[in-house]
Amino acid sequence: MTRRIVVTGMGCVTPIGNSISELKTGLYSGRIGVRHLSLFDASSFPVQIAAEVQNWDMSACGEDPRRWNSTPRQTQFAIGAGLEAARHAGISDWQGSAERFGVYLGCGEPFADFQTFVRTVHDSLESGDCEPSAFLQNALKVFNPETECEFEPDMPGIHLASMLGAEGPIANCIAACVSSTQAIGEAARMIEQNETDIMLCGGAHSTIHPFGLTGFQRLSALSTHNADPQSAVRPFDADRDGFVIGEGAGMFIIEDLEHALARGAEILGEVSGYGSSQDAYRVTDSHPEGRGTTAAIGQALASAKMNPEDIHYINAHGTGTVLNDRVETLAIKHAFGQQAYRIPVSSTKSMLGHATTACGAIELAVSLISLQAGVIPPTLNHDTPDADCDLDYVPHTPRELSCRHILTNNIGFGGQNAALIVSRYDDRSPAYVAPGWAA
Repeated sequence: MTRRIVVTGMGCVTPIGNSISELKTGLYSGRIGVRHLSLFDASSFPVQIAAEVQNWDMSACGEDPRRWNSTPRQTQFAIGAGLEAARHAGISDWQGSAERFGVYLGCGEPFADFQTFVRTVHDSLESGDCEPSAFLQNALKVFNPETECEFEPDMPGIHLASMLGAEGPIANCIAACVSSTQAIGEAARMIEQNETDIMLCGGAHSTIHPFGLTGFQRLSALSTHNADPQSAVRPFDADRDGFVIGEGAGMFIIEDLEHALARGAEILGEVSGYGSSQDAYRVTDSHPEGRGTTAAIGQALASAKMNPEDIHYINAHGTGTVLNDRVETLAIKHAFGQQAYRIPVSSTKSMLGHATTACGAIELAVSLISLQAGVIPPTLNHDTPDADCDLDYVPHTPRELSCRHILTNNIGFGGQNAALIVSRYDDRSPAYVAPGWAA
């Protein structure tokens, strides 16, 4: 008998709200999290805007901030979102089988504290010796070896496993902007294959740092709408000029349906399809015909045994870059045929910015909120139609729509693609969710 995978808890930290309830309010009120940078002085940078998480403090999740003040922002976001998901699912004090409880996250590589790096360079220059050995010696003076391991990308998962008593498999996926989507899909596979009964999955990241800003800017990927940050992210709009770096976390408790029912858990939705693919084209560009994205969507539909007409809404990757939005639109048309013009598509990056490895997890939270509320979020700043982007992008305002199945789609540097389908849970109609994950 094939196992069904359900969502029983979720949590988030985002630029428009530091909990699921705040995120929901932000989505439906049209809140935009893009502002002028405050985490460091960006006045000399060509790009001076970002979607920063506001007013975050570890005390919000019941933790002593002093314990975590030396950890990267993404670790703090991951713990905040993970503990919220655990509370939501009723497993904060887990009494079940620890060996059947695993963790699979998609967290990126955090940057070391910029001021520490500056001190290292300064000390090397002051010493008059800039040889690598001298630089290393100065670095050892200012870097704390006890906290160095905190900058490994798997540390958020390790902390959460320890805090929640998860002694099953633990993994971290780094696959650019599809990392957390892929982590959730692979976590679901582990349950479907009876390797675990319950998983904490999702992702967290922050690249709001001088190096992150510089790297993406040199790729010409970022919006330069410094004068008006609120209108900077313009997915699918003819005047779009790039994405805005964001940050945050989205976390979920997913489990086998029978396991969830046995413990009386509230079921928020069902993970009914997953697909993953590779363009094998270029590192920074998607295939111009959207082949990889089309394949990932097709795999997700096949794994759920669904037809294109079964999908009621698509939460798009929708970064606001010229190439990405055109290719994603084309891929949706390839995957859905004429149905593509019927299905509403929106990009919540217009509000949230682009949280890189965490974006898929945050957007899955958006999809589950939409599933439960019967309201889909809009694409803000979509003012000027583009002939290459001619689908229904839900401009400006939320739309009431009772959805049964939602697809969320992500595309990453390196050619990675991943798609998830989440469905409204209905214990009377199990046939519409037919697992058997795509290869």
